[in-house]
Amino acid sequence: MSDAKRPAAIIGTGFMGRVHARAVEVAGGRVVGVVGSTAERAETARPSLRADRAFGSLEELIAAVDVDVVHVCTPNHLHAEITFAALAAGKHVVCEKPLSLDGATAGAMTRAAADAGRVATVPFIYRFHPMVREARERVRRGDIGTVVLSHGSYLQDWLLRRTDDNWRVDPSLGGPLRAFGDIGSHWCDLLEFVTGDRIDRVSAQSSTVHASRGDHNRPVDTEDVVTLQFATAAGAIGSAVISQMSAGRKNRLLLEISGTEGTFTFDQENPELLWHGGRERSSVLVRDPETLSPAAARYARVPAGHPQGYQDCFDHFVADTYAAIDGAAPDGLPTFDDGLRAALVADAVMESAQKQSWVDVAP
Repeated sequence: MSDAKRPAAIIGTGFMGRVHARAVEVAGGRVVGVVGSTAERAETARPSLRADRAFGSLEELIAAVDVDVVHVCTPNHLHAEITFAALAAGKHVVCEKPLSLDGATAGAMTRAAADAGRVATVPFIYRFHPMVREARERVRRGDIGTVVLSHGSYLQDWLLRRTDDNWRVDPSLGGPLRAFGDIGSHWCDLLEFVTGDRIDRVSAQSSTVHASRGDHNRPVDTEDVVTLQFATAAGAIGSAVISQMSAGRKNRLLLEISGTEGTFTFDQENPELLWHGGRERSSVLVRDPETLSPAAARYARVPAGHPQGYQDCFDHFVADTYAAIDGAAPDGLPTFDDGLRAALVADAVMESAQKQSWVDVAP
């Protein structure tokens, strides 16, 4: 692409839209238009999204201005419709996860992106913590031997109380799996990314703590908590706890991977560190671009002792997406294939919780 700033559109005016907009700017792009649930809402959000103009619909935006890439930051039930429209118009797509409300639709979206020859990515952004990349490289080179056990959790508390409510609670908007679809997908993606191994079979339980939520006592059909056992294709076993009901835990994604020679632990709330456990000696690795592997140092934006965090990960993700649009092949870029993979794992988790039995994950 020329030196001109890449024109991008943001569809959705909430928190995620603002995160995407900042990452677009850092990656050298420009938000030329924003679409919200109404034209008025889009105009109200336009300054915080750094957008040139507000529009009433994606079609109106594309007809009015040149757009290279569309960022889909809407409630989940709108992802497929907007993505299909953007791809049909020849645009690249960044779509929030989950891709859709079910695996079949996620598969159709993935095929549509491939058929259109467009770059289509999903923000599994925890892959972009430098210490996650360091763990991945060290697992790859055999530092902890053969992986035999993985476990951890993703814990939040923002839906702890019965008075807490959000559109994600409604299955017609967020999908039939809420906690797992929203944050459990991140945990499973991180496990598979770091180990290079895939979850093959699952046994899940789910719990809805509050039967109703909000001022109007809206009935709740989606889960607050999921516990998961799994086995991988390579023969490792493990477990995970996913919760939006864990008081005091704000965004605590914890992944521990144990092999025949050692263990790595990553805690997203302390992302500057990676714990390396050994039989004789354990140590804590610090994010330092001078000592990290090249694959990890690439994402260490500032010197050691200057903390990086969530937005930095998002900035790196969008920068790699735009590099892919320009013809590069960034290692570890999460595409619609990974979004489809997450949807298939979620389908298996939901089936297992309903049947109370082990379920194979679709290939």
